[in-house]
Amino acid sequence: MSTKHPLGAFLKDRRERLDPAAFGFSGRRRTPGLRREEVARRANVSTTWYTWLEQGRGGAPSPRVLESLANALALTDAEREHLFLIGIGQTPKAQPATKDGITPRLQRFLDAMTGIPATIVTPQWDVIAWNRAACVTLTDYAALTLNERNILRRVFLEPRMRDAQSDWEGIARFLVATFRAETARAGTDDRAAELLAELTAKSDEFNAMWAENDVQSMGEGVKTIRHPLAGPISFEFSSFTVAGRPDLKLLTYNPLRDEDAIKVQNLCRTDAGPRNKNG
Repeated sequence: MSTKHPLGAFLKDRRERLDPAAFGFSGRRRTPGLRREEVARRANVSTTWYTWLEQGRGGAPSPRVLESLANALALTDAEREHLFLIGIGQTPKAQPATKDGITPRLQRFLDAMTGIPATIVTPQWDVIAWNRAACVTLTDYAALTLNERNILRRVFLEPRMRDAQSDWEGIARFLVATFRAETARAGTDDRAAELLAELTAKSDEFNAMWAENDVQSMGEGVKTIRHPLAGPISFEFSSFTVAGRPDLKLLTYNPLRDEDAIKVQNLCRTDAGPRNKNG
């Protein structure tokens, strides 16, 4: 790849890798891949402008143009991020989650953490995947609908969630601040807008916290829950971006002390734990 014009070289390379027939183009070709005018048509830009981009001319493209080019060239998430980095020196906004689920490989990873509750959440705090340890200590997510698995909605609209938290206000402020930051990063979609409207209409406490305009990364911290069977359980929680899905976060809850780990292990051995509704 050219070091003088990396954007142009990357566009040309990806254009030449595409199969014209897969995009509905036919006819004899002297070179591999799509023609420049075909990519330009798919991206809704002029052929001249696209040609300039491949030649390293015309200045930096806008994020909207780069997004159109990423779609036109059928780029993967990793390729899309690289396109933005070499094109304008910044990463693109994360694509919103479109599937209620994760890959089987990632689910197997969650299941392998037998003594550590773990979940996968969206920027709107929808829990879309979990392991057994999470079910027995936090919530039986499998028994809930997607709307019911939204942590923001449960914290602000379900009274029993308040009783289950040792520091309800701290948890609530954390959720609101991360919701603001994560949706700004990923872009406000219909799901986020509907959730914001519902919480604004139904919770004065959410309104007050939202009006403070605080932002915070998910990061890490300490959380204590009051489990109906095991009593207080303290965790160190950490968040990690899921590779290939920058819109999703892996949250792990590592028992803080030996006695907390023993409580989690005991709950995992029983059938009573999954009915908990605390997390």
